[in-house]
Amino acid sequence: MIAMDITIHTSVLPHDDPDASLAFYRDTLGFEVRGDVGQGKMRWITVGPVGQPGTSILLAPPAADPGVTEDERRTIAEMMAKGTYGWILLATRDLDGTFEKVQAGDAEVVQEPTEQPYGIRDCAFRDPAGNMVRVQELR
Repeated sequence: MIAMDITIHTSVLPHDDPDASLAFYRDTLGFEVRGDVGQGKMRWITVGPVGQPGTSILLAPPAADPGVTEDERRTIAEMMAKGTYGWILLATRDLDGTFEKVQAGDAEVVQEPTEQPYGIRDCAFRDPAGNMVRVQELR
């Protein structure tokens, strides 16, 4: 068996308000902005953790994909409004400090830091587009 050299480079999350998403990921989570192209609501913003240049999140307008039908656009908008469309799992060594900073940034808290029965401690909140952001504590 040949081992492949593959890494996770970029994950995509939808946004419907690029300025609010940018403020959340940059100002609240402390991610650096690596790219910001387009204009108005049609902006593709790439952010990532400081010191980890090989890992990014692309915040993208879901309506921009030419292969998406009008019915699918409506469904995506409905799912985003309910917070059931996109999600990401992050990790930190300081879960309590991270939670306090995110909570102070007015994010919608879904779950305070909790010891889960399956052996992890985590918390959850929603970004401005409704995406679920879960943060696990590294031990």
